[in-house]
Amino acid sequence: MKLSVIVITKNEATHIGACLDSVAFADEIIVLDSGSTDATCEIARQRGARVERSADWPGFGPQKNRALDLATGDWVLSIDADERVTPALAESIARVLAAPDAQAYRVARLSNFCGRWIRHSGWWPDYVVRLFRRDAGRFSDAPVHEHVVVSGRTGTLSGHFLHYPYASLEIFIDKINRYSTEAARAAYRKGRRTGLMGPFGHAAWTFIRHYVVRRGFLDGWQGLVLAGMAATGSFYRYVKLYWLGKRPPAASADEA
Repeated sequence: MKLSVIVITKNEATHIGACLDSVAFADEIIVLDSGSTDATCEIARQRGARVERSADWPGFGPQKNRALDLATGDWVLSIDADERVTPALAESIARVLAAPDAQAYRVARLSNFCGRWIRHSGWWPDYVVRLFRRDAGRFSDAPVHEHVVVSGRTGTLSGHFLHYPYASLEIFIDKINRYSTEAARAAYRKGRRTGLMGPFGHAAWTFIRHYVVRRGFLDGWQGLVLAGMAATGSFYRYVKLYWLGKRPPAASADEA
């Protein structure tokens, strides 16, 4: 069965080469770029990928659906530029494609943060549905934290992705800012509101959940930083939601 790999990118020159090298076994690789100013597209073409560009940015879910619409394979593997398919995962993919028993498969991700593989803090095994029949799956329209909506049974692959999400704290902080804005806008459009104390309560619970409940303390100093950053992201998200609710109606609608 033909396998298509889809990747959405923007300024991923640091990662895209290794990412595409790890999926060289695919029959087709499609990269949908949204305005890279670095060498992302050139590197992808050198790896034999079909590179397309989009003129706007509709959010992660809609953008991944655009990439999905470009795929021609019976099966689709969606991978992010900062992820790698391990040899064990590649073997697992080959086995299930030879004799599939489900319409989609979820994959574990092992993430690296500041040189440490994070096995607690809610980061492991971090299952995500990424391999699916093209006619049985579609991404949700969420601007952030999108997921594959599957018609049919979902199985689990052996092996895992290697995930390198943050090359620096500056990138992490920038992502928190961007994602919290998108999440606040999405929540506002759905009619959600919060009070002044909401951001503080959500941030405190997020820290406790990551550091204590999910045993982030076992991930060393990196676990403490991750819990603090997760709490910061939660605080930003609800502060921005509170701000949208306090803006004049016309201004809030424009910002949302």
